[in-house]
Amino acid sequence: MTQRPYTVVLIVPTGIGAAIGGYAGDALPVARAIAQTCDRLITHPNVLNGAMLYWPIDNAFYVEGYGLDKFAAGCWGLQPVHQNRIGLILDRGIEPDLQLRQIQAAEAARATLGLSLTDYTYTDAPLGVELRIAASGASWGTIQNPDSLLRAAEVLIERGRAEAIAVVARFPEDIDSQALQNYRQGKGVDPIAGAEAVISHLIVRQFQIPCAHAPAFSPSALDPHLSPRSAAEELGYTFLPCVLAGLSRAPQFVTRGAEEQLPITNYQLPITIWSDQVDAVVIPADACGGSAILNLSDRALAIAVAENQTVLRVPPEPLGIKVLRVNSYLEALGVLVAHRAGISPAALHPHLSPLRCITRTGDQTTTRTTGI
Repeated sequence: MTQRPYTVVLIVPTGIGAAIGGYAGDALPVARAIAQTCDRLITHPNVLNGAMLYWPIDNAFYVEGYGLDKFAAGCWGLQPVHQNRIGLILDRGIEPDLQLRQIQAAEAARATLGLSLTDYTYTDAPLGVELRIAASGASWGTIQNPDSLLRAAEVLIERGRAEAIAVVARFPEDIDSQALQNYRQGKGVDPIAGAEAVISHLIVRQFQIPCAHAPAFSPSALDPHLSPRSAAEELGYTFLPCVLAGLSRAPQFVTRGAEEQLPITNYQLPITIWSDQVDAVVIPADACGGSAILNLSDRALAIAVAENQTVLRVPPEPLGIKVLRVNSYLEALGVLVAHRAGISPAALHPHLSPLRCITRTGDQTTTRTTGI
């Protein structure tokens, strides 16, 4: 008997200072390990992007955060692809020398990785990225000219036949020095992550097309005390390579009506992946307020990892989310292996609680432990 593919969603929200996944691609080892326990891993750019570094995971699906929320809500499905044709948007506010660095990175991705790119375009006005820190300590941001971003994306989609969009925006250099230093030393919140999410959300919401963002900065001064978790961002002038690699295989978004037009696989299952096919979702234990976990926890095993602490402090219990708490991602891996095998994690502990007998007295349900 053929079983349906075992599917896991891995979420590490952006810009909340996650101990694992809050830096430069440092959740990628977690993703690689979880991918070995399942047939399909669905995760987002914050997990897989490591600036100049990335890792090909054949069974991983690179899904932008807004698209992941729509998927979790059952509004959009994910249609796997062999390769996307990627359009590149450059912020008009990037200096000429730094623009050239981004273009050369894109050319290198074509020549070295064999990726398919359209010709690039510039926004017709500087995007004007502004960074903010919320009272919780999470980072967020705004852009002054969102319409310019959307017009550039429209050009690439209509004239360049782009199937996915990469954006490089100029970020301000005057980031709070202490916040930046904390981040580079592996003990702070990524000050730009929240603003990056805003940029990709705008395009995905408007065009229902895969999108990811790479910031443009002048190179930072050398720091002998740099944290290994932040080091990937210090390797060069561009963060674009991981974005292009991820977008090249990012699934397309489809609606229920469009699914009827899709081909059928040898297993007579629709190619499109829907949220009701998700078996498990893994999330930091104090970052459970997002719409994706709120939707997926109703239909999938939710695993909350305690040691991946964030600045949010939003545990699942007050929200009514039922989770299986574990201490580490290593423990989560064991739970996923057992769950995929159809084994209750409780059976792997030395103390197994006895079954209880459920009876109904009047209008109230009572339980009692059996003598077995």
